[in-house]
Amino acid sequence: MIDRLADRILAVERDHPVRVGLDGRSAAGKTTLADALAARLRALTPRPVIRAQLDNFMVMVEDRNAYPYDSPESYYLDSWNYPAIRAQLLGPLGPGGDRRHRTALTTPSGRPLTGPPDQVAADDAILLADGVFLQRPELAGCWDLVVYLRISFAESLRRGIERDASWMGSAAEAERRYRGKYLPGEQRYLAEVRPEDHADIVIDTSDPANPTLLKDRTQKW
Repeated sequence: MIDRLADRILAVERDHPVRVGLDGRSAAGKTTLADALAARLRALTPRPVIRAQLDNFMVMVEDRNAYPYDSPESYYLDSWNYPAIRAQLLGPLGPGGDRRHRTALTTPSGRPLTGPPDQVAADDAILLADGVFLQRPELAGCWDLVVYLRISFAESLRRGIERDASWMGSAAEAERRYRGKYLPGEQRYLAEVRPEDHADIVIDTSDPANPTLLKDRTQKW
């Protein structure tokens, strides 16, 4: 699947960097797949590959005050800085953009970055960005290829608890957050945006060792 996706990405022709989004529920395998794809693409082509996690464009916790912090509304409506994603990452890499971009709003230590972006992409670069909610209306028209990873509510819950129990304090606390905040917010996204319908490629990652292609709107493999 990695080789097939890499070939699919390399087939996209644009006169600006190709912006690829990997969308899906929590714990669907987006970051793992994006990292593996980046490594494969770097082995296949001299074109620069840019990696971005849209979680690095989240609003600071202290500034998320439109809704109760533990609510699905806070997660879905108040957690990401979409204007910054457009203005500082996707827009500069798109048609007419100046290629000056950044892949995060803060330093690794958590300090806000100031000033204009100072990274400059080549015209033939490939951006691999992963995150939830990549197909929200705020980012419409910003992707050249979207891959959606499908897993069930139950599998997302199981993996999320397994992955996040340690930093959340306990499995019980992780389950509380997923059931009360994260997964209901993602259910709203599925209902309102219908991301599978609009994605170019849909892959079932319920079995990470054997992902299944469910859809490719433009090409048969």
